[in-house]
Amino acid sequence: RPSVAFEFDPTQHAILSADLGIRRATFAVTTLAGEVLSQLEEPIDIAAGPGPVLGLVAERLRWLGDVAGMDPIAVGIGLPGSVDRSGLPVAPPNMPGWDGTDVRAVLSEAAGLPAFAANDANVLALGERAAAWPDVDNLMYVHVGTGIGAGIVADGRLLHGAEGAAGDLGHIFAPGARGRACRCGNVGCLDTYASGAGVLETLRLAGSPLTSLDEVLERVAAGDADVAGVLRDAGRVLGDVVASCVALLNPRVVVVGGRLGMAGEALVAGVREAVYARVLPLASRELRVTAARSGSSGGVIGAALLAADAALSGDLLESRLRAA
Repeated sequence: RPSVAFEFDPTQHAILSADLGIRRATFAVTTLAGEVLSQLEEPIDIAAGPGPVLGLVAERLRWLGDVAGMDPIAVGIGLPGSVDRSGLPVAPPNMPGWDGTDVRAVLSEAAGLPAFAANDANVLALGERAAAWPDVDNLMYVHVGTGIGAGIVADGRLLHGAEGAAGDLGHIFAPGARGRACRCGNVGCLDTYASGAGVLETLRLAGSPLTSLDEVLERVAAGDADVAGVLRDAGRVLGDVVASCVALLNPRVVVVGGRLGMAGEALVAGVREAVYARVLPLASRELRVTAARSGSSGGVIGAALLAADAALSGDLLESRLRAA
């Protein structure tokens, strides 16, 4: 028989989602389409380990689900480190004690729902595309915070790679970072120069008294030309690596987000300068390099879309319909 198309009513069920950073987390309940119904943020310490952090996540998501008064069908979470295709953190440098933790199983047991996990840059790419670039099928989201990662949407689908490591920009060798030791054990990684930690190290070497990203952002907002110059230089080093990615992947939009990516124009301007200087005309003629637009909701929107897509896949959907 001819096939029949069905469309789910996105308002009849909810998704619970979380976007974890190194020091801050965002929690939300959304519709199946990723529309945020309720959201909250609070400080966390990812180094406290999976037990305390995931316990807090489960508690906050249960509370949000109760407040929304809707029937949740899945949980989605973004994690600030390397995550394989099955959702397991794999030796994440910024997440001590998390290696091999079955985050999906822990959250699924706590919430009584199927749970899905991915790297934070991946969920941010999904969220940014949904919120700001819904008509763009080829997008690269570069997340610049304590570390650097990228989420890649190619032909409308998230690109994971063979093991889930696609987009790990922070540990690509960058000539501008030559000689700097990285916590991963290598030397010259992009993270050591263009991440938040890298910017602070550059400032320290220049004799600056600034010791935190909050102070850096305050100085940039106050118009400090020296700090803005350091950010722009970091953007150029980042842009050299992004230019190679543009040549390889040919995205229509490169979005720069994260705490440093949204700290005014300095970093993004440096990225833009390097990319347009190095990329050939065919790849750059329609290319946009821009700051993120989805704000604090981007990660939870993306995590919700990841979970909704997985929860409504054939096998899980069939089992849910049989149980109905």
